[in-house]
Amino acid sequence: MLLATQLERVFIVTDKGQEIKLTDPEPKWSVESVMNFYANTYPMLTTAKVSAPKIQDDTVLYRFESVMGTKG
Repeated sequence: MLLATQLERVFIVTDKGQEIKLTDPEPKWSVESVMNFYANTYPMLTTAKVSAPKIQDDTVLYRFESVMGTKG
């Protein structure tokens, strides 16, 4: 018998060179809705883009990447 299970979603934000692992607040939400939810805590998410999902250790990893460049 074949059993299908839904993999847990995990979101990664890079802030000042440090990776922050965020849990899924609501599995029914779209990835963009999750990004908007966390944008209040992590303002860089207001201009971030979402990378393609990767499956790792029975989770689906989404990486929020900043599109803002650095000055200089």
